[in-house]
Amino acid sequence: MLGLPDAATACLFDMDGVLTRTATVHAAAWKQMFDEFLRDRDGASFTPFDPEGDYDEYVDGKRREDGTRSFLQSRGIDLPEGSPDDPPGAPTITGLSERKNELVLEKIRQDGVELYDGSIRYVRAAREAGLRTAVVSSSANTAQVLDSSGIADLFEARVDGVTAKERDLAGKPAPDMFLAGAAALGVPAGQAVVFEDALAGVEAGRAGHFAFVVGVDRVGQAEALKRHGADLVVKDLEELL
Repeated sequence: MLGLPDAATACLFDMDGVLTRTATVHAAAWKQMFDEFLRDRDGASFTPFDPEGDYDEYVDGKRREDGTRSFLQSRGIDLPEGSPDDPPGAPTITGLSERKNELVLEKIRQDGVELYDGSIRYVRAAREAGLRTAVVSSSANTAQVLDSSGIADLFEARVDGVTAKERDLAGKPAPDMFLAGAAALGVPAGQAVVFEDALAGVEAGRAGHFAFVVGVDRVGQAEALKRHGADLVVKDLEELL
């Protein structure tokens, strides 16, 4: 049914890059934030953030602070964690992460949110087939994006960056957020399917021993998605209809 194992009773969808065309918005925001910081730190000799390679490897699918920390570590940069009072752009993990979030919200307000129509058709088909549905996203802006795009009512549960912070859930590639999504629907991991476009996300699906992991290849990384844990890779969920 819908390209899934017979045991599947629930679907856990990542949002950015799977349901919404916001992965490119996030990549642009990460680049602007990191380039501002690196240019100020290193001057004309700075090496810009790569919105493809660096984004895929270090930040995609992860909680904001985890992504900030991971990329900086790749450049050998060690910053203090900071505090919630740090202003956006302060040279701390918290400050840089808040600057990135500020930029994302600004871009969404300016340009709105586009949907992957094929993925939304798939979600509707899954619901019609009796499958449970939840969104599991590292974004702290998940609720706002779902509401503004008009698809919030397609999902029975939401586990996002806000949830993870409130409940102290480890971010992807740990499976904790997806496991929380399955629990919110009242199904065991062995009956839930993970849909992810990020390498960290498919790793999380594999680590959680879910029934199936579907990788969504939006940027030409099908083989990498398979290596990191996807059982099947498609370019759009509509291929499974």
